[in-house]
Amino acid sequence: MAGWQPDVLGDDYEQLTLPLAPDDEGDVVATLVRRRRAGDATGARPTGDPEPYLDVLYVHGWSDYFFQTELAEFWEAHGARFHALDLRKYGRSLRPGQTPGYVTDLATYDEDVEAALDAIGHGVRRTSRRRLVLMGHSTGGLTLSLWAAHHPGRASAVVLNSPWLEFQTREVGRLLLEPVIGARARLTPNRPLPNVDLGFYTRTVSKDFDGEWTYDLAWRPQHGFSTTPAWLTAVFHGHQEVARGLGIGVPVLVLLSTRSTLAPRWTPEMAHTDTAIDVDGVALRSVRLGDLVTVARIDGALHDVVLSARPVRALAYGRLAQWLTAYLPAPVPVADDAASSPGAERPGAGSLDDDGAPTAHGARRLVGALHGWGRRVARAAGSVVGQVRGRVRGRAERHGTRHTAETRR
Repeated sequence: MAGWQPDVLGDDYEQLTLPLAPDDEGDVVATLVRRRRAGDATGARPTGDPEPYLDVLYVHGWSDYFFQTELAEFWEAHGARFHALDLRKYGRSLRPGQTPGYVTDLATYDEDVEAALDAIGHGVRRTSRRRLVLMGHSTGGLTLSLWAAHHPGRASAVVLNSPWLEFQTREVGRLLLEPVIGARARLTPNRPLPNVDLGFYTRTVSKDFDGEWTYDLAWRPQHGFSTTPAWLTAVFHGHQEVARGLGIGVPVLVLLSTRSTLAPRWTPEMAHTDTAIDVDGVALRSVRLGDLVTVARIDGALHDVVLSARPVRALAYGRLAQWLTAYLPAPVPVADDAASSPGAERPGAGSLDDDGAPTAHGARRLVGALHGWGRRVARAAGSVVGQVRGRVRGRAERHGTRHTAETRR
């Protein structure tokens, strides 16, 4: 495997090709992208820069790839090493002769995610001491939600940007469509379905139209990639699993617009609403993700919340920062004088007076350390309890669904 190479986003970014198992269309790869930190050619941390305490892995949505550099800058400013993953057959990972975005099971992406996590130190044999945050947009949000549920204990938190957790017609429409699409998936799995993307979302985002963002229209087409019966069936199965409840045992943040505009003709409201998913339906589904889910509704947001107008995305970043402070606070920094104290090698040196009593400074440091320790224990205990409860509830609900189906038969 070749090492890190320059990326299409310019000097501040580099990419790593991740070879995957080939499929019926030939060789398959995923691509990991990272923001190079100021410093030497290896991206080493400059002297005096705070040590990151988070690792973030971002996964894009349908007909998409990573180009949201402002998002990377936000995370790195808040103590994270940011990485983005272009999944197989998307963006940087798309190869000639491949059907864009084509898979028959969302679990196929487990290989992509595992390869990326291994590269950043969060593989099965974890080497990074930083906490892992998964962030997904749209279909990527669905994919990462399923992955987090199936791999408890790996991530410390999940952030979802307009995740596609339910079909636009909600459960009733999905259940009516699923048998028809499923039959087509068995007969003609990769035959394109009629394209329903009329280009309205591109109009709101692309600088070539009414938006402010520049990106590669070959990797993010104006009317999106053509969907296929097998792919849509895989998404339906993911939606049904969310509907049963995932039991994710770590904090989850869901960012959503306050309104959707799903219409066959352009209207001005599309410039400040979600034109891709039913946000109210997704908000209802969000509470099925786990025991600790925060839903932040952002007025004026587009489908990709961080591509909204500047005041709107500033509000979204503010909500994300608030949530980070509550659930993933940065470690309390150690006082600079601790290491330079003549008695630094002794536990508690500099914290006691000549009679062995705690000084005011030492007492403050001790209380702060105890509070920090207590928060870490509480978060760890809450995470473990959440994961256990989630797994138990998920198994019970799945058993109940099967029992109901057998009773009906």
